Parts: sequence; structure tokens; C-alpha cells
Amino acid sequence: MSGDSYYFGRTVNMHGGTHNTGMVNHGPDPASVRPADPALAEAVRELVVLLAELREQVSPLTARSLDDALPALAADSDAVPPEERHRALMAVAGIAATAGALGQPVLDAVRAVLELLAA
Repeated sequence: MSGDSYYFGRTVNMHGGTHNTGMVNHGPDPASVRPADPALAEAVRELVVLLAELREQVSPLTARSLDDALPALAADSDAVPPEERHRALMAVAGIAATAGALGQPVLDAVRAVLELLAA
């Protein structure tokens, strides 16, 4: 299958010619970019700090689970699919819930992030 071409998004190919102006767009417009919510960014930063603190107090296996969830939480919100971020938040909430009093601040932070994502 060498030589196959796959195009995603807008593509323009020009082969020769003169005075080539304009472009015909077939298909939907690209999704509009929403400005980042500063409250959400701050809530995520706080959650990441709390996760670092919790990580120091749990077993190495649990710490690895937190590490696995961290990229989906700390990454730019537009770069991570919503399902992946939600899955990571639920995983972190489960770990925090089993940590008891140690995990309560993390659980509260997860709840705050989820509320901001729902808004």
C-alpha cells in the first residue's frame, strides 16, 4: 500500500497553472477554539500539586497509578480527549477515596475540576 495518501483537515494541492486564487472548501468548518478557562487551569494546577503530595504517602504501585493518570490531567485541555481526562479524574478519585483522610484534599480537588468541566 505504499504511495497511499491520507489527508486530515484542510489540504491544498496545486499543480502548475497561473493566477491560482481562492480555494473551494467542502466539508464542515474546523471546530472553534474555546479560550482556556483560567479557573479550570488553576483547579488543575492545584490538583497536580495535591497529587504530588499524595504520591509521596502511598505505596509505589499506587504512586505508579497516579503517574499514569497525570499526563491526561496536566496536559493542555485541548490536547487531551475529554473521555481520557474524565477517565484519569475518576482513577485519581478512586485512589484518593481509598487513601482515606490523606486523599480527602485530592478528592475535593477532583470534584472541583469535574464541576468546572461540566460548566
